[in-house]
Parts: sequence; structure tokens; C-alpha cells
Amino acid sequence: MKGLEGKVAIVTGGGQGIGRALVLRLAAEGCKVAIFDLSQEAGDETAALAPEATIRTWTVDVSDFDAVGRAVEAVEAELGPVWALVNNAGWDKPQPFLATDPAFWEKVISINLKGNLNTHFAVAGKMAERGGGRIINIASDAARVGTANEAVYSACKGGLISFTKSIARELARNNVLANCVCPGPTNTPMMAGVLGEGEQAVKWKDAMVRGIPLKRMGEPDDYAGIVALLASDDGAYITGQAISVSGGMNMV
Repeated sequence: MKGLEGKVAIVTGGGQGIGRALVLRLAAEGCKVAIFDLSQEAGDETAALAPEATIRTWTVDVSDFDAVGRAVEAVEAELGPVWALVNNAGWDKPQPFLATDPAFWEKVISINLKGNLNTHFAVAGKMAERGGGRIINIASDAARVGTANEAVYSACKGGLISFTKSIARELARNNVLANCVCPGPTNTPMMAGVLGEGEQAVKWKDAMVRGIPLKRMGEPDDYAGIVALLASDDGAYITGQAISVSGGMNMV
């Protein structure tokens, strides 16, 4: 991709799963990457996979407004001005909405929606002042079509898509572009935790695969290319979009 050599990128939730693949791809494109993750160990494991690259980990809870602000300042002091913000951190525990409670709602909202507001607030203003930047938010196809047993999560991701479109309009005059990538079902540690083990887990996975035209679940690397594109000069005329990467599962 054009224009990424030496640029600084922040990837939240970069310690595993999709986030790890995004970190490694951006590093391979020449970016200096800052991982924001609850687990320092997981971030360091990601960095160790590309020892020739500049990858640093900050232990950050994205739902903590002040902690996010301090971490962004530290990144810019050590690595330089942030060019790309990739909001990937997320969490859910699928269950029927009527089986949940307000404490659960608050946790899901704090991580999946409020956390993204926090990172935008800390980074987008700096990008606007400098006259350029890229924001890539990892939403979900659950936001586009709804997903049973993930009502609050789907609401957060739907809100993230709407917020992204709004902020894209606000910041376009400053050459700050904002887009969403919407994954479908993906082989990640979080998905493994949701499915569990045993015969029932295999049945659930097979049922999901039957609904995907490409007849396989996504892999973390399936999202790395589109994120690199949106962060690069090659994506300089794309903003305010929600791009589904789901093997054709949801053609909307």
C-alpha cells in the first residue's frame, strides 16, 4: 500500500485475534504500531512475531477516558504523531437479551461504544489540527442485520457505524477519513469462547458456515488488507463507509 512507511498507527485490542493480524499487517507495510490492550503479555506476544518492526504495547482500558488520553500522549512522545487509529477492541457474552441485566449492558456499552468515543476524542482532534489521518473502526455485520443473543453488542456496533459516518462528515474538510470494517463470523479466541467445545459447538459452527457463500468462517488475516488499504494513500477517496467482509454472508 502507498504512503504507510514510517506512519504511526494505534490498534486497540491488538494482542490477539483480528487485532493481532491488523498489527502485523500494518507493521509489514512499514508502520510504527502502538498496541492498546488490557494484556501487556498478549501485546508483547504480538510484537515478538515481527521482531524487525517497531511495535510497542501500552496497557490500556479503552473504557477509561483519562487512561486513553494519557496513552495517546505517550505514543506521540515515543513514536511520533498518530496517522491511523484502528478501533478493534471489543467484548461480548452472547445470551438472550431478557437474560441480561443493566450491569451487563453497561460493560458491553463501555467497551464497544464508549471505548471508541474515548479513542476518537483523544486522537481525532490531533489529526484535524495536522490536516490528515485515518480512522478505521472494526464494527460487525451484527450491526447491519442484527444477531440473536447479541442485542446490546449489535446496538453498540450499529451506533459505531452511525458515529463513524457522522465524524467522517465533520472531519472531511481536515482530510481525516473515517470508515468501518464489518467482519462476519471469524475464527478468533473470542469466537472459540462463545462456541465452547464438543459436538454442540461443531454443530453451531457448521450451521454458520452453511450460511456463508464462500463456505468458511473468516480468519483474522482476511481483514488486514482492507484495513491497510483504508489507512493508506490508496484509500484517500474513501470515507464514511461500512464495508462488509463476511464471505458474502450479508449482502446488504
